[in-house]
Order: sequence, then C-alpha cells, then structure tokens
Amino acid sequence: MEYIYAALVLHSAGKEINEDAVTKVMTAAGIAVDDSRVKALIAALDGVDIAEAIEKSAVAAVAAAPAAAAPAAAAAEEEAAPEEEEKDEEGGMAGLGALFG
Repeated sequence: MEYIYAALVLHSAGKEINEDAVTKVMTAAGIAVDDSRVKALIAALDGVDIAEAIEKSAVAAVAAAPAAAAPAAAAAEEEAAPEEEEKDEEGGMAGLGALFG
C-alpha cells in the first residue's frame, strides 16, 4: 500500500511517477524499498490516468455510502417498533389493575 501512496504523493505534487521518484519518497518516509515492487507499480501505472481513476473511485464511494446507510436506518426503525408496542401493553395492564384494585 505504501507504494501506491508514494505514487499518489508524487501525482499530487505534479511530479513524474517513475522508479527513482517512488524510491526517494519511500526512503524519505523511512520505509524499506523493494525494487521489484517499485518496478511492478510503475509497470501497472503505465497508461493509467490517475486523476480519472481517483475521480471514479470517489464517485463510487459517494454512491455506495447512501446505499449502505438505508438498510441500517430501516433496521434501526424495525428494532424501535417492538419496544414501543411492549410499553403500550404494559401501560394498558397497569391501567386495568387500577380498575380492580
């Protein structure tokens, strides 16, 4: 994950993302660098528009958040309803006791 973060830092700074730059960022952060992983990252990023990829992932995350929140809200409402019914029944029984007591 650190390798991707290094590439994102370089992208954010407007710098070229290459093996040397990624290695320097990671070394500056005090992270041990595996040259083969750096090479694999650079190869994987070849031809990728990072800005577009970030935009797509942000849109997907925003779209997923409301969809995930809706079932949780419905479940919370369902849990609250039985408790209210139980309270009503208890209150009704106490009222009947007062009539005979």
